[in-house]
Parts: sequence; structure tokens; C-alpha cells
Amino acid sequence: MSEKCLAVVNINQDYCSRCSICHSICPYEAIKRDSETAEVEIDLEKCQVCGICYSACPVTAIEIAYYDYDNLINYVDRLRKKVHSETLVLMCRGNSPSTGEVEEILADQGLKITDYIPLRLPCSGRIPTDFIFKVLESGMKNIISIQCEDSFCRFEEGTKINTRRLLLSRKVLEQLGFNKDTLKVVKYSRKVVYDTEACVGCDKCVFICPYDAIEVEPFATPNILMDDCMGCGACALVCPHHAIQVKGFEFEEVLKRYGESALKLKTNNGLPTILVFCCQWSEFSALDDPKSTIFGKNVVALEVPCFNAMDPVHVINALQCSFDGVMAVVCSSEDCKLQEGRETADRNTSVLKDALKKFNLLDRFELFEESPRCASDFNEKLDSFSKRIATKPKLHLKKTEA
Repeated sequence: MSEKCLAVVNINQDYCSRCSICHSICPYEAIKRDSETAEVEIDLEKCQVCGICYSACPVTAIEIAYYDYDNLINYVDRLRKKVHSETLVLMCRGNSPSTGEVEEILADQGLKITDYIPLRLPCSGRIPTDFIFKVLESGMKNIISIQCEDSFCRFEEGTKINTRRLLLSRKVLEQLGFNKDTLKVVKYSRKVVYDTEACVGCDKCVFICPYDAIEVEPFATPNILMDDCMGCGACALVCPHHAIQVKGFEFEEVLKRYGESALKLKTNNGLPTILVFCCQWSEFSALDDPKSTIFGKNVVALEVPCFNAMDPVHVINALQCSFDGVMAVVCSSEDCKLQEGRETADRNTSVLKDALKKFNLLDRFELFEESPRCASDFNEKLDSFSKRIATKPKLHLKKTEA
């Protein structure tokens, strides 16, 4: 592991009080405790950069590169000056919906809110209690936390931990005279959407679902058990009529996002145009702050909920839309948050490479395994890929009409 990775999450031993709270709260057993000295250290091979330990440390001895307390506060202060809103909406990246969806989710809870400051986080469990009080002290009137359902949490304990933390914070705020609605918790998990009228009853989704969330119905379309659905997207890949898709990542919507970008990028400069399909758990900065990562590089980064949901059709179609290269950034098999479906993703990749080879496009696609624990790795891999694609002729292919 490179030295860069060592700087992403670190315990400052001079500040550490040896209380071992971080050791007891880590859902991945990534914090080692010496039984003799009580000194604790982070095992970066196991760490998933969820930030739960960071938010729980009572002496701020844990240093983290992403979404640290000061940057979160500065973000809210900066946005308040622009939007003049008094409501902050916290969203876990596992459920972080588009703006329109946020309003729909809140409306389902009886909340009609159109002006708000959105704050997307890798996990709701990484919010320190101090952040809640500081935001309210700065003038914010309401804080709403849209959290994943407990069983859906990609970091295992993040939702449970933060729910307890927010409920305790609300009790304290009520004692200080704040309204009980100042701090709200809303549960929401991104699931599939199912159009039964488009379904032909082939039952491919039943056999591919790694969570047994789809049941066969005799002489009828399959039945989806929404409580068991993990939103991995494996079913959407095998559905021949797009009757079942992950909400927010519908096939036509994704097609539209990169289709409209290709020709615009072609006219910008002489750089090759690159499309990056990025698993939302493998890379944070390119998805949450693209201006600092891919601005001016002729790159479009599109998020996928998991490697399982990376549709091979989009890779081939993107190259036929005149993108010069397509890069996929995914978690390693050890880091995958939805490991049950990893085999499906690997099979899809094998099929994709065979198809690209037939089209003589294999050298324009690259798949990288990435982790947010390794700072700057994404930029290095993107720059390397872009330089390699720059040596090849520009693509000017047209989409083949169906």
C-alpha cells in the first residue's frame, strides 16, 4: 500500500486517550487495540472509510481526509450564503437521491420543503454530534437526516449508530428549548422500480437476484419483496424489456446523461473524451466534487449504485456515441458492499470484453479497482488512461439504429 493511503485515515497518538470507543464501534474490525499498551491503530486493509470512528472519537484524535468536521461546516456556511435556506438535508450516498426525489421523500413524511441545503455523505453515521449543534448555532433552523433502512446500510452499523446519536441529540435540544421538529430522521432506501405491464414473465430476474428478493408467481409476473431488495441492480441488467430498474439509475435516464455530453465535449479542446462509470463506494471525490477532480479533462463521471449495476450495453453504446474511451472504477471483491452479487458483475465484465474485442474496441476500455482509502489514486489512473487513449485515433462512430 502506498504512502498516500496512510494519510487518508489516521489516529493521532498524541491526542488519543486510549478510550477504545473507536475500537468497539468499528463495523469492520479495522481498528486494532494493543492489549498491553491499549494503543489503537487503524488497519487500512480492512478500513472502509465510513467515518463512524471519526464521528465517535471524543477527543478528535482521528484524522480523516474526506468530509471532516471543518470542511462540513464550511460547506454549509458557503451554501447558506447562496441559497439562504434554513433547512439542512443530510443524505447517505446509498440513498442520496436527485433533488426532485428529496422533495418526494420529504412529502411522503408530510414535509413540504423546496428550499434546502443538501449534504451528501458516505454514511450518515459519520456525522459528529458537535456538527449538529454547530449548524444550529450558526442559524440553521431545521436538520433532516435521510438515512438508509437499517438492513440496507452499506456500512452495516452506520444507520443504527447515527439514529441513536440523533435521537439523543434531539433530547438535548428539547431540553435547551428547541422545537422537537428541529431534528428529524427519515428512513429511505433506494430500491428497484417495477413496471409489470412491460414484464414478459421470463423470470430471469428471479434467478439472478442474489438476495432472493424476487419470487416466481405461477401464471403471473414475478413478485418483488421490497423489504429484501438491496438495490444492487443485478435484476435490471438481465431484464430484456427494462421492466425492472434501480430507481434513479433507469436505463434511458443514464443513456440520456452521457449521450448529451459526448458531442459537447468533442468541441471543447483536443483532449480525448472519457466516460467514467464509477461505483459510488469506490471513489468519493470524483462523484461529490467533480470540479476539483475532472474539470477541464473532457471527462464525464457517472455513478452506478454497485459494480453489479454497470450495464455492459452502456460501455459499447458510449463508444458508439463517440466517446474515445470508457473507464470503469469499482470496488475490489474484498471491499464490495454487495458481495453476494459480485459473481454476476464479473461474468458481465467477461461478456463485455468479448463483445468489445469483436468490435475492435477492447483497448478503449479499462476497469480499475479503487478504494476511497487511497488518496489521489483515481486521478493517477484517470490521467494514465487518458494519455493512453490520446495516442489512438478519435472515434466518430454513430449510434446504430435499432
